Amino acid sequence: MSKRTDAATKAFIAHRNLLFTVAYEMLGSAADAEDVLQETWLRWVDVDLAEIRDQRAYLVRIVTRQALTQLRTLGRRKESYVGPWLPEPLLTAPDVAEDVELADSVSMAMLLVLETLAPTERAVFVLREVFDLEYDEIADAVDKNPAAVRQIAHRARAHVAARRPRGTVSAAASHDALEAFQRAINTGDLQGLLNILAPDVVLLGDGGGVVRAVQRPIVGADKVARLLGAGLSRLDGAASAEPAQINGCPALVVRIDGSIDNVVALRIDDGLITGLYIVRNPEKISRVGRETTLTR
Repeated sequence: MSKRTDAATKAFIAHRNLLFTVAYEMLGSAADAEDVLQETWLRWVDVDLAEIRDQRAYLVRIVTRQALTQLRTLGRRKESYVGPWLPEPLLTAPDVAEDVELADSVSMAMLLVLETLAPTERAVFVLREVFDLEYDEIADAVDKNPAAVRQIAHRARAHVAARRPRGTVSAAASHDALEAFQRAINTGDLQGLLNILAPDVVLLGDGGGVVRAVQRPIVGADKVARLLGAGLSRLDGAASAEPAQINGCPALVVRIDGSIDNVVALRIDDGLITGLYIVRNPEKISRVGRETTLTR
C-alpha cells in the first residue's frame, strides 16, 4: 500500500461512522448507505490529499452527492414496493440514546418524516440540523449557492416541525413504557395493551411482499390492541420478545425458534405509545443481530 493510499485509508476509517450516519439518515437503508460508502471510498482514494483543507468536510460532500443519487433511485424503487415502506432498523448502542438530538434524528418516526422531503431538502436538513454544517459547506455538497441553501433549510425545517414527534421523552419514561408494553405482550394482557397505547396510536408494518404484514396503517388503540392480541394468540412458547435499543429508541426484537422474526420499534409521547413500527422484511432485519455505530 502506497503512503498516499495509506493516508487516505486512515482518514476514511476515522470518519467512516459519521459518513455512514449521514448516508443512513438520507436513505433510511443501511444496505444502501454501505453502497454509498463504497462509492465514496472509490472517489476518495483518487483525491490528492495535499489539496484538501478539511478532509471531514470533503468526505461529507462526496457521501452527500452519492446519497442524493441513490435517493433518487430509491424513490423509483419504493413506487413498486409491496405494502408500507419502513426504514431499515438498526441495533444501536446506549450512547446513541444518550445523544438526544442524534437519537431523535435516526428514530423510525423521524426517518419517516424525512421521507416526505424532496431529496435536496432532506440532504440540507440532515446536514444543517443534525450535523451542524455551515451553509457554504452544504452548498458545496448539494451544488447550490448558500442563499438557496438557506431558503431550502428554512422550508425543510418548517415542514419537519409540522410533522415531527411531539417532543423528547425521558429515558425513564421510555423504559417504563417499553416495560409495560413488553409485559402486556408476554402475558397476552389486552387491557394492559390498551393502557399503554395512545388513543390515536398508529401501527405500520413492513413485510416487503416477502412475508405477511399489515398492508395499511392501523389507527386507534382498540384496533391496534386487537391486532396485536390476534398475533399473540398465534404464537407458541417458541416465541420471545426481548427489549432493545433500535435507532436510539426503545423496541422489542421478536424471535421465533431463536431466529429474529420481526422488530417492533416504538414512538412514545407523554408516557404513551403513539407509534408502532413492525419490520418483518427479512432483508431489512438481517443487521439487527449486531450493533451498528452511529455518530455525529
